[in-house]
Amino acid sequence: MSRKTPRGPRAFSVDEPSPEANPGAKREDPPVREREPRAFEDMARIEMAEEDFFEREARDETAPPPVPPRRRSKGLRLGAIALSAFGLVITLALGIWFEQLVRALFERHPVLGQVGLVAIVILALALLAAVTRELIAIGRQRSVDRLREEIATALEAGNGGDIAGATARLAAHYSHHPKTAAGRAHLAEIRTDIIDPEDRYRITEREMLTALDAEARTLVMNAAKRVSVVTAVSPRALVDIGYVLYENIRLIRVIAEHYGGRAGTFGTLTLVRRVVSHLAVTGTIAIGDGLIQQLVGHGVAARLSARLGEGVVNGLMTARIGIAAMAVSRPAPFVALPPPRMADMARTLTRYTAAQRGDTNLDGKSGVG
Repeated sequence: MSRKTPRGPRAFSVDEPSPEANPGAKREDPPVREREPRAFEDMARIEMAEEDFFEREARDETAPPPVPPRRRSKGLRLGAIALSAFGLVITLALGIWFEQLVRALFERHPVLGQVGLVAIVILALALLAAVTRELIAIGRQRSVDRLREEIATALEAGNGGDIAGATARLAAHYSHHPKTAAGRAHLAEIRTDIIDPEDRYRITEREMLTALDAEARTLVMNAAKRVSVVTAVSPRALVDIGYVLYENIRLIRVIAEHYGGRAGTFGTLTLVRRVVSHLAVTGTIAIGDGLIQQLVGHGVAARLSARLGEGVVNGLMTARIGIAAMAVSRPAPFVALPPPRMADMARTLTRYTAAQRGDTNLDGKSGVG
């Protein structure tokens, strides 16, 4: 058996096949040259997001949604045109009726005609005076609203000149109010002192509105007490509803006049609408579940009778309406002074209602904290 010699290593040259030699072969594109790395300065800048994710997660989802913007129609609205035409027709009809009445009185006797003519003139003058009074009251209330909006805008913008101007107008608003005499005297003493505009506004708010806020709280609390007592002793539910409506409208009007506004008939209707809108926006138009739970949890409801319990609920609703009326009628937002707290009024009202039943063991710890 012969033994084969192993083959030694050899080199072979491999040629690239040309496209002409193999027409069916797929032609490959030449390799693309990669781009050289470059540095970008913009990548080094970090921009923070406009809304924090964790802040969005911690946001109260039960908060009421913002009020949609009111749709403003251009030109005269159809309702306003119809109301104006209706008023014109009523005026013409009354004029013709009065003219026929005076003519008939003169035909019967000249003295009767003169008496009827004088009565019509007196009626016209009284109506003119009432309309003028309503217009003055509406203008006064609008000036209070403009002052509050001006102060809020100036404080939010942080402009010293605007804050100083708003502070001066707030002091001028109560320049003749007898209950702000001590505050005006203190402001006159520090008029030449160098004080930051925002701090000067806080001092002005405290000096001008501390006594007025305390008296307004007393007015609200007294109205709530009256509502609770009437609800507890009234025999009919219709009487409850009528008195609650009367007391709430009266409270809104008294609060507006207390802060320097003038609430006539139409002005009172406007204030009622604004108070209801404020309650709807702040989400306090109904008694909160937490408040009811605290009343029940502390055993307050068990100590009160059914009628007294209804009185407490109606009184709390009146107190909420009074607090909203303070926020709407006050010529300045609550910045230096704390706003009224519903819990304090609820505690006082619960204690007062329990005292009407003769339960003297109900102390502050059993109320709303």
